[in-house]
Amino acid sequence: MKRELIFLFVTGLLASVAFAHGDEKHVVGTATQVSQESVTVRTNANEIVEVLIAPETKFTKGNVTAAAGDVHVGDRVVIHAAPRKDGKLVAHTVQIGEGKVSAQPH
Repeated sequence: MKRELIFLFVTGLLASVAFAHGDEKHVVGTATQVSQESVTVRTNANEIVEVLIAPETKFTKGNVTAAAGDVHVGDRVVIHAAPRKDGKLVAHTVQIGEGKVSAQPH
């Protein structure tokens, strides 16, 4: 019973967050490639997603304003992006995690 209540609470919370951002997509995971034009992310669902960077994209690291150059391969990121008509995602905000992901043993 407790588990179901927690699930319902978290589901409702996530739904309200998604609704608050309109049609923006949330890309959460680890940066695998970084350039001045885009960030490629391996998501928590193990998908590879490229998100374009626009001049108006806002970057933060912790509670501090950051820049595109502060994103590095291995950084955990949370990106809020809007889809363009051609289907590509363009970042509105990029939140950079405080620590890098350590290499996983094979």
